[in-house]
Amino acid sequence: MADLPKGSAKLLNAWAFYDWANSVYSLVIASAIFPIFYGALFKIKGATSLEIFGTELTSTSLISFVTAAAFLLVALISPLLSGIADYIGNKRIFMKFFCYVGSLSCIGLYWFSLENIYLSLIFYFFGLVGFWASLVFYNSYLPDIAFAEQQDKVSARGYSFGYVGSVILLIINLAMIMKPDFFGITGSEGEASIKAMRYSFVMVGIWWIVFSQYTYFYLPKGNKGHKVTKAVIFNGFKELNNVWKLLEHNIVLKRFLFSFFVYGMAVQTVMIIATYFGEQEIIWSSDSEKTMGLIISILLIQIVAIIGATLTSKASEKYGNINTLIVLNCFWATLCVFAYFITTPFEFYTIAGFVGLVMGGIQSLSRSTYSKMLPKTVDTASFFSFYDVTEKIGIVIGMSLYGIINQLTGSARFAIVFLCIFFVTGVILLKRVQKKVFYIHKTP
Repeated sequence: MADLPKGSAKLLNAWAFYDWANSVYSLVIASAIFPIFYGALFKIKGATSLEIFGTELTSTSLISFVTAAAFLLVALISPLLSGIADYIGNKRIFMKFFCYVGSLSCIGLYWFSLENIYLSLIFYFFGLVGFWASLVFYNSYLPDIAFAEQQDKVSARGYSFGYVGSVILLIINLAMIMKPDFFGITGSEGEASIKAMRYSFVMVGIWWIVFSQYTYFYLPKGNKGHKVTKAVIFNGFKELNNVWKLLEHNIVLKRFLFSFFVYGMAVQTVMIIATYFGEQEIIWSSDSEKTMGLIISILLIQIVAIIGATLTSKASEKYGNINTLIVLNCFWATLCVFAYFITTPFEFYTIAGFVGLVMGGIQSLSRSTYSKMLPKTVDTASFFSFYDVTEKIGIVIGMSLYGIINQLTGSARFAIVFLCIFFVTGVILLKRVQKKVFYIHKTP
């Protein structure tokens, strides 16, 4: 294991490289191929809904509620685990554990079917839990490995690495799906494409495990010499309470967390349901055009997001983090309004391009803004668990609202417009953060 000083280029690159490893999950599984695969299974069966525990749920509502449940579990366990990780001084072991849970669950999606829906949803559920729980510890490393003046750039670099790596694998997977014969995947056209999608899930799991090893080699392990006991289990709640008390006296940080909770709810929900929206609401001329079109739109989002994350980092240097976040929220609100009216593939591609422009920027800048607002402490995992819990509870609410509205109306359009309210509210709340920061800076 390497022991590199804080701020060193190799350490910063190693941390950012975990985005390269794990972002294939968020792109291939969460955003691109799995939603298409999931929709295809329902089409093959000739159904739009499924009975789960005695309740008839539409396909989109079902996956929305399962997603919300997974995020709820992450929100409940991450503060506890973060407190334990800080106490024993080894965040890396927790990060690795959830990485392996998520990657092995991705491999398990190879056997996903409507006939075995409960087991299938368990694989989907724990893939999501593994991905997001590992990010709790990954994010908490940022102030440990980078100085304040480095954090905006290295945070954006991580997202950029993730976009590039995930796009590479998605292009390979897209080629497999569209030209299965070339890769030796046999069966009728539809069967071969479905089989290629299943192989894609396995490739995601392997990619995630293999490339994460570079990050684990360089990340500091930390060693306080503490062992986990029964008393330590409750230490997680104690750490949470201590962080909450500190937040009571840090009004700027508390206001930022509240604003992030509101707009982050909408950002993550839009990103998760984007492909389901395109699959359900856009008029495609054929199934092959739909598959190609949806994946191309996701690729477009990822490529443009690399530019967006970089531009946002530069904008924050010139205009400040809060001002830049306010502009980004205004842009998101506008996109939600326009999304209500789109019906054609071209319109969908256009919206996708603009989403990519602001997607990476708002994520990386929110993370680095929070990091720079933290008080000086070694217990960064506990503070970042608050950040992650805020985000996850927001996603639970956002996905639940989306599922309920979709179940009641049969359309995702109304849910998208409803999310616009959260972006507008986010702008108002960020203004309050801005005023407080100005007051603190100007008060003698």
